[in-house]
Amino acid sequence: MTAEELWLQSGLTGEYEAWAFSDAPDKLAALVCEGTKTATCSSYDLYEAENEPIPKVGDYSIILDSKDNAVCIVRTSKITICPFKDVTAEHAFKEGEGDRSLEYWRQVHKEFLESKLESIDMAFSEDAKVICEEFELI
Repeated sequence: MTAEELWLQSGLTGEYEAWAFSDAPDKLAALVCEGTKTATCSSYDLYEAENEPIPKVGDYSIILDSKDNAVCIVRTSKITICPFKDVTAEHAFKEGEGDRSLEYWRQVHKEFLESKLESIDMAFSEDAKVICEEFELI
């Protein structure tokens, strides 16, 4: 099903973004669908470099799999922008990945952010701002 088809079928109105997780899209989309993953994190600097609007509370997103099939709809419920080093254990747990610990989260996301920032010729730093987004499955 396409994002547009899922949106029409949902009966919701207004705007939405359709996107896939850039790392392991099928696995992470499945975690969202089962309710384990209720948060995500992205690079603030990447949004700035690409001139993309920062997600905001109330935004709807259609989560896509690796083949661009729409798998579910989420609504952003909380946004926190903070340095990478200040991301909380609570947020790491809500991301639902690995053993859900802050240690695991930091290791995986440091590697992820390093590669993303490298693509815009920036170096990773513990002080780099991240956008921590919480969402609810619709």
